[in-house]
Amino acid sequence: MNPSYLAFALLGLIWGSNFLFMRWASVHISAAQIVFLRVLFGFLPILVVALATRSLRWRHLRHAHHFIVMSLLATAVYYYAFAEGAALLLSSVAGMLSGAIPLFSCVCALVLLRDERPTPRMMAGVAAGFAGVLMIARPWAGVAGGVSLPGVLYMVAGSLSVGCSFAYARRFLAKLDLSPLALSTWQIGFALVAIGAVTDFHGITNIASDARASAGLVLGLGLMGTGVAYMLYYFIVRRLGAMAASSVTYIPPVIALLIGVVFAGEPVRPTDLAAMACILGGVYLLQGGKLRPPVTDTPAQPRHTARAR
Repeated sequence: MNPSYLAFALLGLIWGSNFLFMRWASVHISAAQIVFLRVLFGFLPILVVALATRSLRWRHLRHAHHFIVMSLLATAVYYYAFAEGAALLLSSVAGMLSGAIPLFSCVCALVLLRDERPTPRMMAGVAAGFAGVLMIARPWAGVAGGVSLPGVLYMVAGSLSVGCSFAYARRFLAKLDLSPLALSTWQIGFALVAIGAVTDFHGITNIASDARASAGLVLGLGLMGTGVAYMLYYFIVRRLGAMAASSVTYIPPVIALLIGVVFAGEPVRPTDLAAMACILGGVYLLQGGKLRPPVTDTPAQPRHTARAR
């Protein structure tokens, strides 16, 4: 079997199981402590690989301001919001909401990258996806809805943060002479420093009282969910291309739902299934749509430089 497809399936499984691991850990330690330990144990394997392949250069630090922004948007804020959301929601619900990340990425690109215009298909995808998010949140039902609205808002905030990171990376990092491994190493390294500076470590050792939660945090979220996941993703990008790699976003919501129902005994409602179908359907429409070229008042001039990929 093609190793790329094995990596594809493994990455979907890893990301889909993250929400249960976060929920287990949230019983014992704070969200900030979860993020610190996750980033710490995720950073170690990436750093080892980066050093072994000599991917890091001191000259890269001239881009430190970009690394800091990415460390906040794509790691620190993103992971913290998801950890808070997973603590307040069923793991299956949190996982389904994570499927909306491509929707926020699209919206951020349309707002922040002025050279892009949406197609009708893309707008339909965004509408369908956000309809699915509303079906899960059920804000009209209030407390009787059985879903924590703050938890949903945390998941939305995390999705928005990582969505902004994609737009930022495309605008400021696409033309830099940096390998994905180097960028990931610097990004996660700066995130570790930032999280360590603001985390209250009092009580962090409480996680050791629960072997299941400890293993889920260190191995599931850290080594696998952060370190190995980054390397798997870039392996898939190299072997199958960025478009195929982006399709992995379909897998985690389904895996999170199955794990939550089968292993955690979480209930699932028909409306949840319909909501997940709306979110994944919206992502499908987005990935199949193409951005319109910007409207200009003057004829387009021929370009002599290749567009950064």
